[in-house]
Amino acid sequence: MRQASEVMDGPAVSRALRRIAHEILERNCGGRDVALVGLRTRGVYLAQRLTSEIAKIEKIELPVGELDTGFYRDDIGLAANPQVEKTEIPFDVNQKHIIVVDDVLYTGRTIRAAMDAVTDFGRPATIQLAVLVDRGHRELPIRPDYVGKNVPTSRKERVTVHLSELDGDEGVWIGEDETS
Repeated sequence: MRQASEVMDGPAVSRALRRIAHEILERNCGGRDVALVGLRTRGVYLAQRLTSEIAKIEKIELPVGELDTGFYRDDIGLAANPQVEKTEIPFDVNQKHIIVVDDVLYTGRTIRAAMDAVTDFGRPATIQLAVLVDRGHRELPIRPDYVGKNVPTSRKERVTVHLSELDGDEGVWIGEDETS
């Protein structure tokens, strides 16, 4: 990615997650019957951070799962060797308010796949969506319930999220996509 501009630094990411945690609690009247499912890879870490923030606020531990949408994607036949990682949802999703957590929302196709995957585990009361960055350009009628930051982009740009757990640094950058 050439000429990347930082749109969120580490403290901004933390503030956004703290705000999203409060919004989740407010919308769901606390954390009763709420569980988070992070999408691999960065969504898992964001979901864990959100549960930590919620625990600080409400003194409760929400269940957290991790989901790989690989088998549910509508483009699975287009990749030569699709890489699928583990899915682990160690709780009953039935009648729970499931918060799907991802780093960047773009076309909506990954989220559609995630909804299909979650419903294979049962029938949640609701499925809500929390994203760190919404960059626009939806191809499906999907909208997030909780957004850390809206970042208008062109299709020629790329949004990159770094989290300390994986990347050693923290922040969100936007730059020209060299593959476009």
